[in-house]
Amino acid sequence: MRLAFIVSHPIVPGMLRKATFLALVPLILAGADVPTQGKPFYTVRPCPGVDLSRSMPAVRRLFADNPETRAVLITANGCPVLKAYAPGYSDANRFISWSMAKTITGMLVGALVTDGRLKLDAPAPIAEWHKPGDPRAAITLRQLLQMESGLKHIEVGNPVEDSDTNQTLFVSHTQAMAAAAIAHPLETKPGSAFRYSSLTTIILAEIITRTLTDSHNPRARAKAYTDFARTRLFAPAGVTSFVLEFDGAGTQIGGSILHMTLDDWGRIGGLLLDGKAADGRQVVDPAWLAFMKTPSPANAEYGAQLWLNRPGGAEGKPTLFPGKGPATAVAADGHLGQLVIASPDSGPGRGLVVVRLGNTPDSRNRPLMETLGDVVAGFDRQENRR
Repeated sequence: MRLAFIVSHPIVPGMLRKATFLALVPLILAGADVPTQGKPFYTVRPCPGVDLSRSMPAVRRLFADNPETRAVLITANGCPVLKAYAPGYSDANRFISWSMAKTITGMLVGALVTDGRLKLDAPAPIAEWHKPGDPRAAITLRQLLQMESGLKHIEVGNPVEDSDTNQTLFVSHTQAMAAAAIAHPLETKPGSAFRYSSLTTIILAEIITRTLTDSHNPRARAKAYTDFARTRLFAPAGVTSFVLEFDGAGTQIGGSILHMTLDDWGRIGGLLLDGKAADGRQVVDPAWLAFMKTPSPANAEYGAQLWLNRPGGAEGKPTLFPGKGPATAVAADGHLGQLVIASPDSGPGRGLVVVRLGNTPDSRNRPLMETLGDVVAGFDRQENRR
């Protein structure tokens, strides 16, 4: 889901301002492959049982017809069959997640549920909601994950500066984003309606932090979160480039902002296939991954912090590309066309991962999604084409 932010890059007064700046500046390191001027730079390698030919025209359209594609990665059965960069980008870059961060947050919540430290159907452990007479005490962790909390929220305002997300991330609440999100009142009964909300995922990030530490020190809170993310998710998956951003209170901006290289986004896509790293290690519990991929009761195209390749959406407009590629395809989807697509029933073996990173305005999002659907459909297995 893309958001209409009022600035292109956030200024967050947290502990990682310097790291954030470095992550946003294109870095060209000695020895890195640098695209030729004016044309995308493609690296294609042969992979056993993989036929790229049916998808290659759509891949080229990603660069030619969709402003502004910066990077594309296709991995089939764990083999990186194609990597492509627009001029000025390379393996040295970290790319911002925007709302793809929600899927990472969902995985981290899952690790705590798997460990027995959080319970999916228990009231969400937010002390501020558990005061006498507060109806928000009924909100469960499951409902937060499925965007069915019932909390009042404006994701994209008209005008855009009226959106709760922009006000919280960039204007009024940068020192304490979770506190601002937690303070929102109920608008609908929990579990009765779908409302996409970046602030809901910030609440989930705060739940992770409170589960890991009792400290109120921002640096200690940020360290606890970073250490947990590294040891339980990123390191086992082989992800080394991650940069997490935090607000002034030490809450990870789990709905919107982290940074990784193209290859590491591909590794996250591999986890979305079967929960396993490239070396076969089980990183995400299969039961949790199945839950993330299960349609939420109020919106069949959304699971738990993850988009599904199914019909639905506002005014009947789907978010992904149902009808192209398998219905089992899923995606971490971010503002301005950041996509990590995982399709376990495409291509050979484990399946297909497609990563697309760029800067495409909302008005061009639908054509971009259709082109990505053509990329995925080009890898359809024979049984899926019948």
